[in-house]
Amino acid sequence: MLLVEGLAAQYGASQALFDVSLAVGAGEVVTLLGRNGMGKTTTVRAIMGLLPSQGGRITGGALRFEGASLLGAPPFAIARRGLGLVPEGRQVFPTLSVEENLIATARPGRWTLASVHALFPRLAERRRSLGRTLSGGEQQMLAIGRALMTNPRLLILDEATEGLAPLIRAEIWEVLGRLKAEGQAILLIDKNLAAVMRLADRHVVIERGRTVWTGDSAALAAAPEVRERYLHV
Repeated sequence: MLLVEGLAAQYGASQALFDVSLAVGAGEVVTLLGRNGMGKTTTVRAIMGLLPSQGGRITGGALRFEGASLLGAPPFAIARRGLGLVPEGRQVFPTLSVEENLIATARPGRWTLASVHALFPRLAERRRSLGRTLSGGEQQMLAIGRALMTNPRLLILDEATEGLAPLIRAEIWEVLGRLKAEGQAILLIDKNLAAVMRLADRHVVIERGRTVWTGDSAALAAAPEVRERYLHV
């Protein structure tokens, strides 16, 4: 579905990505791993067409989704092609209600208000509450639900459980497991290595804007030198 080859990008005169390559197939869960500041979020912004609005630009490489190039496409067009983003920091609409957040970008398909409420019952309970009044965990549920309401073929989560309480983190991981079981393709960034190794089919490790390792969970478990060199703080 998603193919990134030799992606390079920069902010002003500063090079942020030099050579990032990754692929996500239909129904796969793939993680993008690396320490802070290594280019994970920049890669996601490049995929979603957000770099120009962040003062950056793609300077090289290929970026394709289901065979069509995404290079130069605006974010709304990329979203319409079937990519749904749960951004770092959640970024829910603070002055809209939970229900308004969910329907603001909704597209027809399997995910409706009813199915999102079934996935996250707390959102049904808080449906009239403004986004700014929600807890961090509730906002993350809302951000995931909002992305699902676009009925994406590929769901991208940037820092899926960062800063959440343990019980909420466990709920998010359970939800992602359910989505995987239903065949949802997912590109995931998260620091919880044990959890992503249980969930994901493959992992892509980047260091200073370059892909340095790719493999499945068994290979990553058998490579302590990779975890120590590129993932441990």
